[in-house]
Amino acid sequence: MNRKLITYASLLIIVVFIGYIVYDSIKPSAPATEKTTSSYEERDIEDAWKIDAVIHVNQDKLTSVAASPDGSFYAAGNSFVSCYSDTSKIRWTYKSENPVTAIAVHSDTVYAATVNQILVINDGKLLNEWGPYENNSIITSVSAGSDRIALCDAGNRRVYIIDKGGEVLSIVGQKEPQFVLPSAYFDVAISTDNTFWVANTGYRRIERRSNDGNVEGYFGEAGLAPEAFCGCCNPAHFTLIPGGFITAEKGINRIKILDDQGKFVEYVSSHNDFTPSVPLDIASADGQTIYAANPADSKIYIFKRKQETESIK
Repeated sequence: MNRKLITYASLLIIVVFIGYIVYDSIKPSAPATEKTTSSYEERDIEDAWKIDAVIHVNQDKLTSVAASPDGSFYAAGNSFVSCYSDTSKIRWTYKSENPVTAIAVHSDTVYAATVNQILVINDGKLLNEWGPYENNSIITSVSAGSDRIALCDAGNRRVYIIDKGGEVLSIVGQKEPQFVLPSAYFDVAISTDNTFWVANTGYRRIERRSNDGNVEGYFGEAGLAPEAFCGCCNPAHFTLIPGGFITAEKGINRIKILDDQGKFVEYVSSHNDFTPSVPLDIASADGQTIYAANPADSKIYIFKRKQETESIK
């Protein structure tokens, strides 16, 4: 295929993706199947966390965040990937030719997703580019483990498990049970034992899947209750922490912690002024500090518990 045609096709995919996200963020949410006229009982539950710091990201519009066990964290957006020290100072910035839609870090290597590729970055330098893996891809999430990586392709409603050389090990979602995605929110997290969890947002749940695609367990349901996910497309984002999960929703913009069985533990943020239709991407390496990237104002909110309490075990 002519190189110019490939370039034009890639640009068209990016424009369609960005346009879809903008449309999805401003259109009214589809009616939920549960009653939405009941009072917010969860508003009687006090947020257990507070905003400890706010980082203004000036490089370009912010899209995503990742955290490292050494205390550093990473921000990505329309044209950049930046590494911040544990004192929130920028260590390095990589300039991307295409918008970065998601980011993950393992050891000192960063895996940044564009609409149809994965960029492998170390110390601000591009080491490799993987993909595209399929036509019409819209990569919305990437998660890195010790020897493999999981990425979500909302365009084709599939999860790719790839090795650290970028080669595909398995593709999940080609056959039943497939993923139901009302919009381009499709998140994945891979654990230290290479188990991977994926948000099947049409069912308002997080599933544990095997590499051959079988559903081995799940939690979540539609509803307004603290442990449930209200409206469509939720949870929009989630991440693994020791002993459980942190989830972020759109519609009712709340961030909460669930245990490893999906039971509600506490709210990180439910009384806030965040734009309801724009969920915050979230990251945490230890469950003690939570980073939330807000695309609506291009700020990273750093949350700490209001009281010194142990993380869930």
